[in-house]
Amino acid sequence: MNRIETLCSKERYTFEDLRTVVEILRSPQGCPWDKEQTHESIRMNFLEEVYETVETIDNKDLAGMREELGDVLFQVVFHSRIAEEDGWFDLADVCDEICRKMIIRHPHVFGDRVFDSEGKPLKDWEAIKANSHSFTTATETLQAIPRTLPALMRADKLGKKSRKFGFDWEAPESIAKVDDELAEVKEAIAEGDFDHIEEEFGDLLLSTVNAARLHGVDPELALTKACEKYLKRFASVEAQSLSAGMKISENSRENLLAYWKIAKMDVT
Repeated sequence: MNRIETLCSKERYTFEDLRTVVEILRSPQGCPWDKEQTHESIRMNFLEEVYETVETIDNKDLAGMREELGDVLFQVVFHSRIAEEDGWFDLADVCDEICRKMIIRHPHVFGDRVFDSEGKPLKDWEAIKANSHSFTTATETLQAIPRTLPALMRADKLGKKSRKFGFDWEAPESIAKVDDELAEVKEAIAEGDFDHIEEEFGDLLLSTVNAARLHGVDPELALTKACEKYLKRFASVEAQSLSAGMKISENSRENLLAYWKIAKMDVT
């Protein structure tokens, strides 16, 4: 029985079977699409699988989470296989590196270090991370935050790490900063310079993220909830329009704004 026949005859699969599946898919006898892929070509696939996993967590969908975690795991194995074929590293190297990293970063578990407060392990974790990356300045620590993160999440992380180095606004100041940036947006719009408008909107968004953080609000979660509320209110507007015998795209702006006011009262 060959490898493919052996795999197809199994009733339950293991991590090693997953490695074999990926090897077969990338082999000359494998799938034409899988054989052509590179790290770059499936970059977005990786991101999409992670986001889909997060959605199952938010929805408390355990069956979906099991499936999506499998998709994420497949991506890890797939990337590792491509790297192995190119002679860079293999899956064993990936496992070795993460194990070493976790052991080094948890000296209170795998070493003899003892912490005397609840907050100490986190501070120590940051120091160990900085040392492991050979950071010598605070700026290097901030620059290490991936640019590929969603901008809202990256802005929040930049603010949190800046605060660890003693640079940050206080909560009341942060609201005043939002007001200042909004005023600058209005000035830029009045000037009509697109590049300046874009810049000032960026500053406004960044200051808003900082203000939310300093008031104990997770900006990513807050915006997610706001999006969901908007969708519900939009659905209400469309339902009202349909009840009046018109598609939403055919109705007048005045009517739609009136429906929106009703939706705001009905949908919180």
